[in-house]
Amino acid sequence: MTENARRLRELHRPGDPLLLPNVWDAASARTVQEAGFPALATASAAVSAMLGYPDGEGAPAEEMFAAAGRVIRAASVPVTVDAEAGYGLQPAELVERLLGIGAAGCNLEDTYAGELAEPEAQAEFLAAVREAAGDALVINARVDTFINGAPDPLDAAIARGRRYLEAGADCVYPITAPLDAVPALVKGLPGPVNANAFPGSPLADLAAAGVARVSYGPVPHRRTLETLKEFATRVLAREDPYA
Repeated sequence: MTENARRLRELHRPGDPLLLPNVWDAASARTVQEAGFPALATASAAVSAMLGYPDGEGAPAEEMFAAAGRVIRAASVPVTVDAEAGYGLQPAELVERLLGIGAAGCNLEDTYAGELAEPEAQAEFLAAVREAAGDALVINARVDTFINGAPDPLDAAIARGRRYLEAGADCVYPITAPLDAVPALVKGLPGPVNANAFPGSPLADLAAAGVARVSYGPVPHRRTLETLKEFATRVLAREDPYA
């Protein structure tokens, strides 16, 4: 087990969650680390937008790994990489790429080409990633039932999450699960749960529900661009952008 993976794993504490304002480049990584965060996470939507591509594996894998590598080189804390659905790579190659850039963990989602994967097939994939990585990667298994219109998304998320944990995932990430579903997810999953902090999902409520990890996804990147747009708009209008 690498020291960074060990530290990242330890930071997943139910009720006292690891907070991750997701980053997308070296400058954002340094900024968030300097604010005092003990670990960093990339967000694929932010990274792909920075590179000029759509999210959902719209960017070439080489560019995504290179961007994640720059984040990791800029940081002195563990970094977990949003590896989307794995870019079509075989598990051993995916693990080799992630460890090669120094990743301490990864997100792996169960959506492929816009469709939910069969849970058993995804569990087999995760098990193969775990076998290739040993303890050197913290695997955050994303469950997409809430964003892909699955019937009974809560029950489906629990069923999938249980299977993914059995396959070797360290944490389950039912992305965009509403706040009122989070307690049931925490109760139903025998492992750490990653939740999103969105408007209407206060951090205190997520912690009280027992989540072990809280992600902000591409929101920090979007807020940064909103600030830039406001600044640029004021300059264009010959107004004082510092007012």
